[in-house]
Amino acid sequence: MLTVALCTLRTRWVAFTGSFVALALGVALLTVTGRALAASLDAPGQAPQRFAAAPVVVRGQDTLRVPTPAGDRTAELARARPVPGPVVARLERLGTVVADRSFPVRVSGGRGPGGLVGHPWSTAAFAPYRIDAGRVPRAADEVVVTGDWAAPGERVRTDRGTLRVVGTAPGLGFEDAVFFTDARAAELAPLSVQLAVDAEASAVRDAVREAVRDGVREAGRDGVPDGAGVRVLTGTERRYADADPHRDEEALTALNALFGTAGGVSAFVSVFVVSSTFAFAVAQRRREFGLLRTAGATPGQLRRAVLAEAAVVGVLASGTGCVLGAYGAPPLTDLVVGEGLAPAWFTLGDHTWPYHLAFWTGLLVALCGAVAASWRAGRTGPVEALREAAADTGAMTRGRWLYGAALLLTSLVTLVLALADDPGDLLHRKTYVTRPMLLITAAALLAPVVVRPLTRLLTRLPARLPGATGLLVRENAATGVRRTAALAAPVLVTVALTGSLLGAVETLDGAKAAETRARTTAAFVAAAPSGAGFDTAALDRLRAVPGARISPSAAGDVYVLEDGVALVRSDARAVDDPGALAATARLPVARGRVADLDDHSIIVNEEWQEHTVGRSVRVWLGDGTERVLRVAAVLDTGTGDNGVYVTAANAAGAPVDRVDVALADGADPDAVAAGLRAAVAPSGGRVSSGQAWADAASPGSEGATRTGLLLVLGIALLYTGISVVNTVLMAAPARVREQAVLRLAGATDGQVLRLVAAESLTVVAVGALLGLAVAGLDLAGMWAALALLSVPVAPVLPWAALGAVAGVCAVLATTASVVPAAMALRRRGARREQRGKAGGGEHSGNPVGPSSSPRRFGICAEVRGQGKQ
Repeated sequence: MLTVALCTLRTRWVAFTGSFVALALGVALLTVTGRALAASLDAPGQAPQRFAAAPVVVRGQDTLRVPTPAGDRTAELARARPVPGPVVARLERLGTVVADRSFPVRVSGGRGPGGLVGHPWSTAAFAPYRIDAGRVPRAADEVVVTGDWAAPGERVRTDRGTLRVVGTAPGLGFEDAVFFTDARAAELAPLSVQLAVDAEASAVRDAVREAVRDGVREAGRDGVPDGAGVRVLTGTERRYADADPHRDEEALTALNALFGTAGGVSAFVSVFVVSSTFAFAVAQRRREFGLLRTAGATPGQLRRAVLAEAAVVGVLASGTGCVLGAYGAPPLTDLVVGEGLAPAWFTLGDHTWPYHLAFWTGLLVALCGAVAASWRAGRTGPVEALREAAADTGAMTRGRWLYGAALLLTSLVTLVLALADDPGDLLHRKTYVTRPMLLITAAALLAPVVVRPLTRLLTRLPARLPGATGLLVRENAATGVRRTAALAAPVLVTVALTGSLLGAVETLDGAKAAETRARTTAAFVAAAPSGAGFDTAALDRLRAVPGARISPSAAGDVYVLEDGVALVRSDARAVDDPGALAATARLPVARGRVADLDDHSIIVNEEWQEHTVGRSVRVWLGDGTERVLRVAAVLDTGTGDNGVYVTAANAAGAPVDRVDVALADGADPDAVAAGLRAAVAPSGGRVSSGQAWADAASPGSEGATRTGLLLVLGIALLYTGISVVNTVLMAAPARVREQAVLRLAGATDGQVLRLVAAESLTVVAVGALLGLAVAGLDLAGMWAALALLSVPVAPVLPWAALGAVAGVCAVLATTASVVPAAMALRRRGARREQRGKAGGGEHSGNPVGPSSSPRRFGICAEVRGQGKQ
């Protein structure tokens, strides 16, 4: 059977080209993703930046640690605590102690880089920064800046006053810094959460332990000792003193998710394409298998022959894919680094296991895709050698019915269970990316059931028009059910994935935007600059604006222990006045009242384990302070953005970053807006209308999410093109005789080609409609989940993307079908011309000459007339 398989591959190489290319690309992508994953797993830790030259850094408590029966549970605090005074006193006995401070600086007039950060000059040596022009700052209005955006001697207007640049230092790439004197920095940022200590690390650790020991004695049994949670950072751990120590880890996690999703979809579509190709190839080779059975081949030998063909294709394609992956990985790595999806230092390693994994996965995919086709080949009987009918029979086998119905039922049942148990799970990315695959596979398996009625529906009107083209399109597509289903399947995959994935993202974005707009009833919103907050003076100016009732709030975090073992973080808003909150926001309250919120209570949402009004719940604030608060009201779950609300007394020192403003009766909106803008101008804040702020603040999909989805859809579209072209080319030789009959019946070359093109477009339309149905059903599940979560929003179908994908599929299918047909007609025309010259007669080689032109499509017209009867 191996010899037969090799001969088959040599003579039918066109039929296996699509599988080869699809597998090679899939293995190449698996190789690339495997190498990227291997590099991320072995990635070096982020090196310290601001304190790269500091001997030791002592940082206040920045981790919440809660003991549970299953061990301690930890979470990073939203706001680190300052280093306690007793600890600082002990450290000052060991050596020089420098308090670090960081605060945003905003330059007026748009001058200078965005995101300027202020620090005391004493910390510059720990990066280290070196002055290349000018001198160090000595007065309160003197600064040293990094970069070349200002020169010594210049005066710069900022939200920290007018500053005089007295020195510059080359930037180090991780921040744009402005260095003040230590005294001025302490005035601007009184709170310091970390210190640089010039002493031996062991001595520093001993001093901290002694301070904690003394604090335990003073605090007693139930108190919290001074120094608890203080961290001593040395070596690479000093990176935790940087502004964003986890950014590289988060970037690598997102990168892993991106490549993991792409690899999973690649494997899914590869199996889909390979199985579809082999199934169609086996269906076309029924006479060949019948002859082998007549010659004495057993069913097992036929199965082994098909599997041997798949194995040979798999080995060659996997090897090619590994080579392509080796050359394709570096450019893709440069792309993700350039797009900011990976850290700048991210590079590929020299791991070999991704090649082994990709190769054997490709071979396994090839064999899995051919298993069903091999069993069908083994069931071929000797009588098939005598088969002449072109009509497909038995396209829906027992296994196809069984697996298709099982997958469809599984998809529907799991959807109903998710809606009944946890509707919010349907809104997670991992869910709306994987769920469509069940429906797509079920629809592809059951496609032959609906191909014939759907084709007749699409061609109902064209079939009634004059001429036989519409009738022939309908009959050809409906009769060749297997060919139609094989060509429609890849179109179904791409359209369904495009509609489901992009539709899910747009539907979720629309739902979140609708939630934000519904919650906002404020006439105006004053927002502080990014990373900053409004000080007391700014709030006083806002309160003094005539006709304005303000509701200041601060962003924070609240932690709660659920089920006794899970430490859960929730976004929180801390408000000054619950009454003003009720006047400027329309919260989706399910139970309780917003006005009942006070310093001893909390507003939670239905996701919380304890969400009964009046019950008490133990929480930890953003700085780790433990509180027991009463539930004042409960909000609907929504899309997950309905956080919790506390009062300013439970804000853990978070700065006010937003002020909602309601208008008093009879107030002039324009005058109030002008007063608000004047009040926030010294702080660099912005004032906008409530709806404008809601539109701008509506959370959209992240760049990494959209990039990942576009990558997935690009893979699907590429595989679709391969599968469509391959299926059409496989079917082309079998249709040469059919096209020749049409020519003998009087059809011109142009009419035959138009018929071929119309049939291809009809089949693409069938696949697009099936894909649209799958996407609609998938989005209907998301719509039902949003309705259950009290977010009634209509699902969104990305019509532009769907039209573009369907158009690409139509162009590929039409081109792949018309070009071989045109070449076949040209070859037959050349042979007729040669026979005509040899016979000496103008029409001796053509039984249908010019005299028959009035009766073109005569046989077709007869068939059409019989069809009407």
